[in-house]
Amino acid sequence: MPIHIHPTAPLAPRALLPGDPGRALMLAQHLTSAPKMFNHNRGLWGYTGIAADGEPLTIQSTGMGGPSAAIVLHELCDLGLEQAIRVGSCGALADDLALGDLVVADAALAFDGTSRALGAGARVAADAGIVEALRAAAGAGARVGVVATSDLFYDPDSARARAWVRAGAIAIEMEAAALLRVAELRGVRAGCLLAVTDVFGAGGDRHRLDDEAIVRAGEGLGEVAAAALTACASPAGRFAAPAAVPEPPGRG
Repeated sequence: MPIHIHPTAPLAPRALLPGDPGRALMLAQHLTSAPKMFNHNRGLWGYTGIAADGEPLTIQSTGMGGPSAAIVLHELCDLGLEQAIRVGSCGALADDLALGDLVVADAALAFDGTSRALGAGARVAADAGIVEALRAAAGAGARVGVVATSDLFYDPDSARARAWVRAGAIAIEMEAAALLRVAELRGVRAGCLLAVTDVFGAGGDRHRLDDEAIVRAGEGLGEVAAAALTACASPAGRFAAPAAVPEPPGRG
């Protein structure tokens, strides 16, 4: 049995991975019917229910930062996970990103300690099929690009952000590189969908979505990611790159 995840319900072969336990509960209620608690150990709330496509879906929180996220994904893989999408928040690095925008990460720059300790190079790629499914489900308004993963939420060194931009990053977050690297090592397919919750002014001042808007953004993340997972499912219940992606529920 895994050490940190204590399953109290079956694990689905596919999962959404929010960092926030509260968002995991919200998404389980928003996206699934009859959700059952999958894990509550260490405050890492997780749930398994039936998604709109009639198939099981697990929504498991990872906690904040790469070390916690890597532990959770490793243990989910031990339990049989096949496919995962991180659904979380990010700060904008590109000037044309606005609060509430969606970002599909096709790769993460490994500026964190966890992915580097796991042998990652400068960047870790997301699964190409999941990236395409997320791009199609999110629609024309979403940005596809590279994100930077850092261990710091409050970073006193603004020079680091400039270096991330020079390296090609359009947004900054804290878990993607670790999750994508664990997925590489364990042979599972993984992607990352983010909502911009923070933008920064010229003087470094932070502008952030209010609490209600963050909840709405979380719902949108879940709808798009769940639609992408549906599109990636083959008739046999395994997973393959999609030919087409239907419109996600609750959008438009």
